Amino acid sequence: MGGSHPVLHTVEAIALLRAVLGDDCSTDDAAGKHLNEAERLGVEPLDYAAHRFGLGTTLVWQRAADWAGVQFAVTTPSRLPLPEVARLEHLGDVRSFRQEVLGEEKLFIAPAFQQVLKLRDAEPEIKRRLRMTPPDAIEAGLTRAASAQLLDRARQRTTQLWPRASAAIDLTRPVRIGFVVVLVGLIVVVMTAGLLARPLLVPVTALLLLAPGIMRLVAVLPGKPAPALRLLGDAELPLYSVLIPLRDEAAMVPMLRRAMGAIDYPAEKLDIKFVVEQRSPETVAAVREVLDDPRFRLVEVPEGRPHTKPKAIDYALPLARGKYLVVYDAEDVPDPQQLRLAASRFEVDAGVACLQAELVPENASENALTALFAGEYAGLFGRMLPALARWGLPVPLGGTSNHFRTSVLRSLGGWDAFNVTEDADLGVRLARRKLRAEMIASRTLEEAPLSVSAWMAQRTRWMKGWMQTFIVHNRAPLAFLREVGWRGFLGFQVLVGGMILTSLLHTVFIASLLWRLWLDGVIGLVPKDVWDWISVAILASGYGGAFAIQFSGLIRQRAYHLLPMQLLLPAYWFLHSAAAVQAAWQLIVAPSHWAKTTHGVTRLSRGQASAPRGPVVSGTVAAETEI
Repeated sequence: MGGSHPVLHTVEAIALLRAVLGDDCSTDDAAGKHLNEAERLGVEPLDYAAHRFGLGTTLVWQRAADWAGVQFAVTTPSRLPLPEVARLEHLGDVRSFRQEVLGEEKLFIAPAFQQVLKLRDAEPEIKRRLRMTPPDAIEAGLTRAASAQLLDRARQRTTQLWPRASAAIDLTRPVRIGFVVVLVGLIVVVMTAGLLARPLLVPVTALLLLAPGIMRLVAVLPGKPAPALRLLGDAELPLYSVLIPLRDEAAMVPMLRRAMGAIDYPAEKLDIKFVVEQRSPETVAAVREVLDDPRFRLVEVPEGRPHTKPKAIDYALPLARGKYLVVYDAEDVPDPQQLRLAASRFEVDAGVACLQAELVPENASENALTALFAGEYAGLFGRMLPALARWGLPVPLGGTSNHFRTSVLRSLGGWDAFNVTEDADLGVRLARRKLRAEMIASRTLEEAPLSVSAWMAQRTRWMKGWMQTFIVHNRAPLAFLREVGWRGFLGFQVLVGGMILTSLLHTVFIASLLWRLWLDGVIGLVPKDVWDWISVAILASGYGGAFAIQFSGLIRQRAYHLLPMQLLLPAYWFLHSAAAVQAAWQLIVAPSHWAKTTHGVTRLSRGQASAPRGPVVSGTVAAETEI
């Protein structure tokens, strides 16, 4: 589908296409023009007919079967045993398989256009053993046959490829408890630094807390403008896979259909898969309602622990047919040109392995919590992640809108099924293999959590995942250091370790300030010696860096109306502390528990706004100058 052999405009080819298109093609000249267009686009004529004329795969392959004189089957037999699949890696590309039916072996096939031409003249005995089937039916049959293998692979692949960096085997209970004990110890050190052994403890505290603050302050500085990028035309674009993991989100399917339908990419070159857990029957039923669009396919993930998003998309990864692949969440509305832009960037620079789009909450103005969440995202995706990419440090990816070279993703083993922030973890794995991640000048509209309880559940999961990622990659520190270099190693410790530690320390700092104010009044807050001044510098860098990066990120987005709400950041950080405490507890008792975020609760109409895009001039798009 990503490229086809030239179609010879023979009498048979014209006749086949006219038979497939029916009333939509009444002359040989029209059929010839359609064959030329399919060839120009580099797509299979049968796929072209299914997408461009709205015929769907079932009708197209049924008409092709009738023309070739081969029996047709809408689906493959579902109650008969299927043979074990030998190679899973490229399961989505397979277009045939053998199955015994009533004691006789049948070959179920979804042939390409040229193969159908040859089948018309095949021997009757050969045709008798054939059953022509739509490509999606072949995929469904093979997935059913390989479901146990796919599930095992989803759970074990990371462990096989990363024996010293897997959340499945390297997060034993003693290790998790030990991490929490060390974390508590560091908190105690910081708490007592201003009271006991100040020459020893204050420098330790400075090392722990100054670096993250300084990193945020430096990240505020914009990078150099990137050169303009020429967008690829339809004929130049490769096949692109889209994975959309869903669980208990039937209500989001209509919006997703609209969002995916608005993507500016040739329909024949889109491979969009809704990845739904079987224990979500309402969501499965909702997705089946939209499968009349030939771009969409349903992948049902069988029951099996862990019940995590990475396990689900790992299950679907062997079915991805695209040269490139992106993951979208249930609430996502990506910029229509995002896939075209990503493909254009990948094609022009073979050194780029991953591209992260910017995530922007569409309901930022709904209440104070959504405004603070939006400010946090503006700082992270608009300032921090671009800076990490420029500095050549590990980039902890966002959970959605990350685009990959599919071959690279498979070589990494996909996502760690047992890590609840599989995105950030995968960004570190990219760095360990010296693969480059960048940001692209495209935005995906999201839905910010509307209530404190929803925010807390989501943030607890994220915090627990960062703890998992921090532990897993530090289990073999010398190997980690050797693979990412000293800059990457230190950058990881400062960024990920700093996110965990500072989330807890905010409350400690505020409590200590209030305690001193209670005991000594305002005069107790006045620095008296060099150690007090160092403590003030630590506090200023931490709070100053956090304020600066969020304000800067929102100003960059021109979201000036959200700036006043950012003054509530100290209260927002109390929530971070509470989430960190819950995460530490869950890390011990339920490390793989996935706190599901409920989407579709915003009172605003989703998917109506347009995500900002770079200026397009004469087929080029300006790369993000500040991303």
